[in-house]
Amino acid sequence: MNKKSKALLPVLKNTKLNSKHFVLTLQLSADHPEIWPGQFVEVLVEGSPETFLRRPISVHDVNEKNHTLDLLVKIVGAGTGKLSNLHEGDHVDIVYPLGHGFSLARKDQKVLLAGGGCGVAPMLYLARKLREAGADCCVAIGGKTSADILTADAYSKLAQVAILTEDGSMGDKGMITAHPWFGAELKSFSKVYVCGPDPMMKAIGQLATDAGVYCEVSLENLMACGIGSCLCCTVSTHEGNVRACMEGPVFDVTQLKDWTHNPVCHG
Repeated sequence: MNKKSKALLPVLKNTKLNSKHFVLTLQLSADHPEIWPGQFVEVLVEGSPETFLRRPISVHDVNEKNHTLDLLVKIVGAGTGKLSNLHEGDHVDIVYPLGHGFSLARKDQKVLLAGGGCGVAPMLYLARKLREAGADCCVAIGGKTSADILTADAYSKLAQVAILTEDGSMGDKGMITAHPWFGAELKSFSKVYVCGPDPMMKAIGQLATDAGVYCEVSLENLMACGIGSCLCCTVSTHEGNVRACMEGPVFDVTQLKDWTHNPVCHG
């Protein structure tokens, strides 16, 4: 596991995506610890008396040349609401990098990334690292409406992208699993990576398992401490209970109890 750091990082930019989502760009030090796709940070919210605990936020992207860290945040309460008002020059107290991230595909492997709503957050950095590794990436982004489709343009620079919305307001109309990548074409992929609502991840996980394709999911369990002490993010696996913040948040979907039928070992 890579080294953790507690740091006070300056805000370079706060980019508003829509009324509920924004991207914080923070300046890392040149000697920052290695950050892996799928890991997360814990952010201290200052000036919000009702926010006692740090907020866990997925790593959205890392620019290793400019030493910047992007966090895609959804406003869901007082804490994230306070973070949405940060400006250039403000500072953010974070502990990072935390958790167990995604495994990377090998050169020339074809891989499929699927993100639903704010679940696209960890997929951008993953797509970037996969492309650097020489993998052939396809990215499927799904949501209820066009307002749920976030940072799609950034993905189009790294992979072939498909967009699906349930109301047809952007891309193709339908559930994300309606795309041919999750049907007859699924067996052409070596790995599938998923983050989003549990029903979506379970559905894709089952499709991948049935097709004999290795699949990793990034869980969005409620987390508090981020270091494995409070046990509020416990996950039930076939080998017993584990902590999403330590052994996860990324898991082989066949390890998760009651997530797939007839689990198989992909090695």
